[in-house]
Amino acid sequence: MNDKRNFPITLFSFGYKYKPPQDVNFLFDVRFLSNPFHDTKLRSFTGLTEEVADFVLDNTSGKECLQHLEVIIRFQAKELQSSGKEELRVGIGCTGGHHRSVAVVETLARLLKKDFSAVEYHHRDISRESH
Repeated sequence: MNDKRNFPITLFSFGYKYKPPQDVNFLFDVRFLSNPFHDTKLRSFTGLTEEVADFVLDNTSGKECLQHLEVIIRFQAKELQSSGKEELRVGIGCTGGHHRSVAVVETLARLLKKDFSAVEYHHRDISRESH
């Protein structure tokens, strides 16, 4: 399995208020990003909607966060594969797991799929409660 395109990368969003996952190589906290929960027009939506994703990511902090995460995840995937590991699992967390972490995971998955065919992603806490 030396083809980096086939190295499995799993990304998932979660809410810190539901406890961080234990079965990951990395956890990243994105609670510093702009929070759509505080905007009454966006609160009831999730990071799956374009308006929420733009609110979270279309600013300096959001763009820099994505750039840094993409670099470290690509590096880690390459290094883990070289050392014989079988996968990379990355958790991205925000407060409730509905807005910021979802938007980040969705965008990261699209970016990583350009070079890695085995990228999977899911949103652990997106349906846990209504806003």
